[in-house]
Amino acid sequence: MAESRKNPEAGPARHSHSIPAASFPTHNSPRTWFLTSSLSPLSIRLIRLLLAHGDYVVACLPPHEIEHDDRSAEFRELINECKSNRKDREGWKDRIRGIRCDGRVMGQCGAAVAEAVQVFGRIDILLCCKFEAVIGTVEELSATPATRNLVRDQFETIFFSQVNFIKAALPQFRAQHTGHIMILTSIGGHIGTPGMSIYSAATWALEGFCDSLAYEIAPFNIKVTIVQPNKEIQSLTNKIIFCPQLPYYDSEFNPAPSVRDILTNVLNANPDTAIEPPPEEGDETVNQEIQYRYPRLPNAAVDKLVMETVHALTAIGGHENPPARHIVGFEGSIAVKEKLKTVTEELEDFVEASLAVDIFESELKAEAREGRSVIEVIPSGSVSGA
Repeated sequence: MAESRKNPEAGPARHSHSIPAASFPTHNSPRTWFLTSSLSPLSIRLIRLLLAHGDYVVACLPPHEIEHDDRSAEFRELINECKSNRKDREGWKDRIRGIRCDGRVMGQCGAAVAEAVQVFGRIDILLCCKFEAVIGTVEELSATPATRNLVRDQFETIFFSQVNFIKAALPQFRAQHTGHIMILTSIGGHIGTPGMSIYSAATWALEGFCDSLAYEIAPFNIKVTIVQPNKEIQSLTNKIIFCPQLPYYDSEFNPAPSVRDILTNVLNANPDTAIEPPPEEGDETVNQEIQYRYPRLPNAAVDKLVMETVHALTAIGGHENPPARHIVGFEGSIAVKEKLKTVTEELEDFVEASLAVDIFESELKAEAREGRSVIEVIPSGSVSGA
């Protein structure tokens, strides 16, 4: 992937939640964005900013979501705005194209990319932003055939569908000799969460795929950026799937942090999205019902939740020299730094175990034992020990 960047020193411990106005990289002409999933509150707010900026938008609409009245209501409202006579919406309807497309079907992804090129002439930015979260422990997801199917479904949604869009867009990007692939995941790409093991696995798979892909396509001037907001930003604006809970994983008996409890509390605040309670204590039978919910939050709460990420996407999308990874927000950055610090400390604690398998003695090996390994990057880009 692109060469690592040195981040500036962390800011003050206190973090202001005020969100600056959206910014865009300098470019000579409007750009065409291709969104792999366009019905989330985050995607809709992004589309509004892009259209207001003068860009073109290809909005892919997953069939099972566009047919869900509540899920698609905000997008339909946006389309009505585009068709209206409002002066501040002038020209919007000519710069947006909605395409029904199931990303799990490679043929539909290819057809969507072809239609986008036919209508707008090119694709500049591919934003892979499909998300849904399966909530359940490893044991709960292994309990029945239905819950085992959730594992495959999670990978189909998070990993394979986005890989299909990327594969469909690569020939066009190569032909253009330019393009930017953006992957919207979460800090779940760095940090595992109890109760979200399958989501974490699918996210790490997608990020690992993109890390390798970036090296392959760099000679064609195609850039790759992974954007990682906090997990709740995606979780609270997309479908949540609750695997039936086993009683011994209830928070009363299991001290592990429970993302199930956190999300359930949010959903239970609205009677229309309330979650049915888990089995009673002592009842070891599994409730076979898998529960699906789209959170319903007040618009003001959604704006506060997603706009920081939306503005990060507009600032990075199509940038001449974009970052390989961008962590959105102060809290997420601190969490990832703590995780990396832990990894570093563990490497140092077990350095002798690592060095024990080395066959040859070397100066670097001696330095590692002393806790100092100096790496020098020489002008050609290769790495050597100093």
